[in-house]
Amino acid sequence: MKPADILSTHNLKRTSCREGIINAIALSESALSEQEIRNHLEGTYDRTTYFRSFKTLEDSGIIHKIVIDNQTIKYALGSIIKEKRKHAHFYCSKCKKVKCMSSVLTPEVRLPEGYHISETELIIKGTCNNCNCHDE
Repeated sequence: MKPADILSTHNLKRTSCREGIINAIALSESALSEQEIRNHLEGTYDRTTYFRSFKTLEDSGIIHKIVIDNQTIKYALGSIIKEKRKHAHFYCSKCKKVKCMSSVLTPEVRLPEGYHISETELIIKGTCNNCNCHDE
């Protein structure tokens, strides 16, 4: 699906910044940081435009934010686009890449009565297959 079609499906206005962000993430094999996306777009837009575009795309579910150790933030295509299930993310401690692990579902958590889950995250840390191959 093209970025323009994704925006249209979510009833969002097409802007070159939004389309660029979606395209950068879609072309990458791993989740990207805001800076990596800006580099892909060659810093074409100001900070406010980026901020608003990221917020709009995240609020609509087109992209989702992955927070590692309360410091590193990466973005991937949202579950609405790629997977309709809640899934884990893998963080490689060597190359620092983050990948959506669509085949690894987050476990169902049952809370006591009166508690409500607003968000569940599962981040698996280790070394990816690419880094492991280079070590052998």
